[in-house]
Amino acid sequence: MAFTPTDPIKMIFAVLLPPLGVFFEVGIKFPFWLNILLTMLGFIPGVIHAFYVIFKH
Repeated sequence: MAFTPTDPIKMIFAVLLPPLGVFFEVGIKFPFWLNILLTMLGFIPGVIHAFYVIFKH
């Protein structure tokens, strides 16, 4: 898990629009669709999941 120069940008997007931060990290895969669902159910779970995906990959 190396910290890349684009990670701060992804984190900003993860706070403003969580699915966009996940999209920049993994593209249109399962975590992206899961994040859309979590964001629709509640904004905070979407943000938490976005940070998890960004730090995991």
